[in-house]
Amino acid sequence: MPIEGQPLWRRVLPTLATVVGVAVFVAAGNWQHRRMDEKARLRAALDAASATAPAPLPAAVADWTAWRFRPVVVTGVFDATRQILIDNQVHAGVVGYAVVTPLTLADGRSVLVDRGFVAGGASRRVLPVVPPAAGPVTVSGRLAIPPAGYFELGQAAPDGPVWQHLDPRRFADASGLAVLPIVIEATAPTGGDETLGRERDAPDVGIERHWIYMLQWYSFAALAVVLWLWFWLKPRLARSAKAP
Repeated sequence: MPIEGQPLWRRVLPTLATVVGVAVFVAAGNWQHRRMDEKARLRAALDAASATAPAPLPAAVADWTAWRFRPVVVTGVFDATRQILIDNQVHAGVVGYAVVTPLTLADGRSVLVDRGFVAGGASRRVLPVVPPAAGPVTVSGRLAIPPAGYFELGQAAPDGPVWQHLDPRRFADASGLAVLPIVIEATAPTGGDETLGRERDAPDVGIERHWIYMLQWYSFAALAVVLWLWFWLKPRLARSAKAP
């Protein structure tokens, strides 16, 4: 750090750099703190939604966000001809597919149902056969909203039953079946699919991650201050020690 006799810029620049660095680090830490608070409120809202009693789907919803992760119960008929498999799923350490089948409700609407996980076979050329139950069925599950942002090579819909991502809008465009912009994740057998895996982890909203990042940024700010103090005081202490 600068001492007397050095150019002014060499004495001022380190201090300015420290002030700017501390301001940036603290601002980043504050942003992570706000995000952590937002995620904590989201976690509380999801816990509250999961604790509600199962309910049928409402007749009209402008924004399904308030229904996210709420237990629901619906009755309808599966459309086996439009069933798809979501690839690259892992359940209990086993790689396989999520079995997703559209369900036509009594009021004429259609909704995608994630019936559960099925393990892949010895060869990817041989897909698992998991036909849905015929006739009216009652599905108990929780309501999920698939993420809209995902990366996939190419814009065309998959040519076949195996999809990389579950996107209700894209499914509607490809199949010609207007489905609701939600998915019901079945939590109980829907008939003939007792072997499917349906144990689902609670959603990770990332509270711990934001806490770690917040602590990291605040630590950088504290370290910058400590280094500034050390290099600023060290030559002065050394001169004081040499003074008669």
